[in-house]
Amino acid sequence: MTTSNSELQSWVDDIAKLTQADEIHWCDGSDAEYRRLVQQMLADGTLSELNQETHPNCYLHRSDPSDVARVEHLTFICTENEEDAGPNNHWMAPAAAHAKIDQLFDGCMKGRTLYVIPYCMGPLESPYSRCGVEITDSPYVVINMKIMTRMGTAALQRIEKDGTFVRGLHSIGELDPERRFIMHFPAELSIKSYGSGYGGNALLGKKCHALRIASYQARTEGWLAVHMLIVGVENPAGETHYLACAFPSACGKTNLAMLIPPESHKGWKIWTLGDDIAWLQVDEDGQLRAINPEAGYFGVVPGTNEKTNRNAYEMIRHDTIYTNVGVTADNQPWWEGLTEGTPVLDWQGRPYDPEVSPAAHPNSRFTVSASQNASYSTLADAADGVPIAALVFGGRRREVAPLVYQAKSWAHGVLVGAGVASETTAAAAGEVGVVRRDPMAMQPFCGYNFADYWAHWLSFEQRSDKLPGIFHVNWFRQNKDGDFLWPGFGENLRVLRWIIDRCEKRVDALATPIGMLPAIADIDTEGLDIDPAVMEELLSVDHTQWSAEMTALAEDFSRYGDRLPTELSHQLQTVIEELAAKDAA
Repeated sequence: MTTSNSELQSWVDDIAKLTQADEIHWCDGSDAEYRRLVQQMLADGTLSELNQETHPNCYLHRSDPSDVARVEHLTFICTENEEDAGPNNHWMAPAAAHAKIDQLFDGCMKGRTLYVIPYCMGPLESPYSRCGVEITDSPYVVINMKIMTRMGTAALQRIEKDGTFVRGLHSIGELDPERRFIMHFPAELSIKSYGSGYGGNALLGKKCHALRIASYQARTEGWLAVHMLIVGVENPAGETHYLACAFPSACGKTNLAMLIPPESHKGWKIWTLGDDIAWLQVDEDGQLRAINPEAGYFGVVPGTNEKTNRNAYEMIRHDTIYTNVGVTADNQPWWEGLTEGTPVLDWQGRPYDPEVSPAAHPNSRFTVSASQNASYSTLADAADGVPIAALVFGGRRREVAPLVYQAKSWAHGVLVGAGVASETTAAAAGEVGVVRRDPMAMQPFCGYNFADYWAHWLSFEQRSDKLPGIFHVNWFRQNKDGDFLWPGFGENLRVLRWIIDRCEKRVDALATPIGMLPAIADIDTEGLDIDPAVMEELLSVDHTQWSAEMTALAEDFSRYGDRLPTELSHQLQTVIEELAAKDAA
């Protein structure tokens, strides 16, 4: 198989020559190809078969112990001007980066097959989708890309029609941490990744293309690439509102994407359109619309069980690739958080000893088709995406941030997103409560200077007068004893209902310096064992804490110097002045 796109064919030929691959295989994306590669990896030990009675078509991959996560310190944005990459990124000049990594690629595929993976991020027929081609020497990457993207012949046909594609070159190399780099060249729409087989570093359609390169494409072309889930909330009358929501890690992102309405909300439905990434476009009527560029989930598995996320738990019981989990005596996958089974081997294949290692690596993963989710919406394949009613940011804060509030305007909403932060937990770090800033939940994924990213967000106010409201939520407020004030999980639907009511102008809100807050009576707590005084605490704004928060945010903004948009500085100063006025009163 070859291609009519001469640029693509020439690139593949050049890379085959550089890497000295033994064979070239153009992936067609067929089920037969997937099965053939699985059998090949079972034979060579790259995969092992799990219990096919309890977990049909499920397989386990064990990574090299040095290769189990994204390597942000080895991830570079390569621009001619260092300022264009910004203080939010590691930078390398393009010429130096190409030279450094091409030395590693030289001859690296001797004895290996070079796989050419044409893929489409987003529905194949959507004008909002963008295509790429990943070259790799990893069959594990091929089968994951089959699940995570629209991959193969149909994607190649779209590339040949569009005449443009993002180039991704990947090799597992020697899996040597000293010879590991992930380079992004935004102006060239290209990615080079060497020395890692881990998904976040090797599945180049995911964070590398769909966020870092796409965020640059989006600024150039007039849309937004965001680290947001997409969820549809359907009421008993059959009305559905779509929300795009951004959360840092450990803030319940996947649980919200697959939320199951509580017993108190019979007739309500949740539809999952995406759990991780959204691409947002303003249509010809000024409506903000979203597609999920991915076709699958590459999710963290520890903690997943029937109680925390029933939909995720059920969907990964068949046709799933597991990475770095433990196994039981009868060869079922096992991870911390499961309520049944006992592990006998850990994620490295060693006899399980909790004194030595957890059964599953904390960053162990599942790869599964999105269509296996019971709450999957077929509109995830709609060419024109879905209309977004609200954008929601959130973080994990014991204090400071109320349960929910609405930004006063689009520009103020950009400030709210830019101020997203979470506090470390006891599980994550030795010191509890350290605030980590993660603007827009995009800290590791913005492919250029964050100040310019915020300016691009701000520009949308000039492009439409129908932009959705922007909100912030915090499910993690605690009392002085460390108890959570809000029940969370399915009950978060009560908060989403208030957000939707605000979008529909069905309820008023209380103006505060930080934004618009609900009246206590407007959050439905019927059936919850929650005291009105607790609700008052959940919806309180401590002016002293917020003044300190804004001071810390101003310090963070100072890193961006003159690149910081004037309007963002103005929004920050307005909040600071209103807080001071309240204190003076």
